[in-house]
Amino acid sequence: MRKHQISRTLTMASLGCGFVGPVVGGWYKVLDRLIPGTTKVDALKKMLLDQGCFAPCFLGSFLSLTGALNGLSAQDNWAKLQRDYPDALIANYYLWPAVQLANFYLVPLYYRLAVVQCVAVIWNSYLSWKAHQL
Repeated sequence: MRKHQISRTLTMASLGCGFVGPVVGGWYKVLDRLIPGTTKVDALKKMLLDQGCFAPCFLGSFLSLTGALNGLSAQDNWAKLQRDYPDALIANYYLWPAVQLANFYLVPLYYRLAVVQCVAVIWNSYLSWKAHQL
């Protein structure tokens, strides 16, 4: 069994506070302006836009930033992104569409980030594992 990796924890905490929280929180505000309302159809539209446009870009950015913070060269980071991104995106689609549909339909805007962060504890464990594989 491997020891706890403090640098890995610090990398993920830095990304969470400096990138994930601000970007996702801002995205929810933009999304609510683009598609106002909380009907089932509105929630479905938000989820489709979130998962069709935002999630693929965000995931690629997250994996790239993690590689850079871990000291990968641009070439190694690109190779790792090409290797890991497809699997991570597929895993994203197993979890997040259902979570986001419920989130956009049932949860007021100012609680959405908190709901997502509860689910993200598990998701981020997966992403951390994926991002730190060599």
